[in-house]
Amino acid sequence: MKTIDKYLFQALDNYPYSLEETIESLDYAFSYDAKNTMVLCLYGRIQTEQLWNYEEAKHYFQEALAINIHALEVYPHYLHTLILNEDYEEAQKLIDFALTVKGINKSEIFVKKAILLEAQEQFKEALREIKNAKLCALQFAFESDIIEVEKRIKGKIDLVEKKKKSKKSKKDSKKKSN
Repeated sequence: MKTIDKYLFQALDNYPYSLEETIESLDYAFSYDAKNTMVLCLYGRIQTEQLWNYEEAKHYFQEALAINIHALEVYPHYLHTLILNEDYEEAQKLIDFALTVKGINKSEIFVKKAILLEAQEQFKEALREIKNAKLCALQFAFESDIIEVEKRIKGKIDLVEKKKKSKKSKKDSKKKSN
């Protein structure tokens, strides 16, 4: 095993529970190979998930994909960052491309597409993407994530429908009182 792998595994093992040890291991790994896409991806994740510095995270993800367009580990995290940063158009373009990358977990990308649509309050379209995610799912462990996103979207649909009914009943009661 290469030394960089040792430090990378330490960083992955420590993240997110021990950020100081994660960063220390990542810095060592980076010093061995500044073009390692896994290292860059984890730096990006830390920027997004811990520091909420989306622009800096995007830089790390872009750098990783510039080094290796087939760095499969980068796409889900990069998409998550773009959605959180409300870069919806950029996220859609990345989804479209990611679905063409050989070996990528298409189910995970479809879930990200559903989340993108959810963020844009296009809930019915999001549920269609959940169906695509289910059809592409090849890992049992990932199915629970799909189900959780689906429940959340359905819950939002219910909230929107209740809100519409509430507004309609208020309008009807105003008409009756006049």
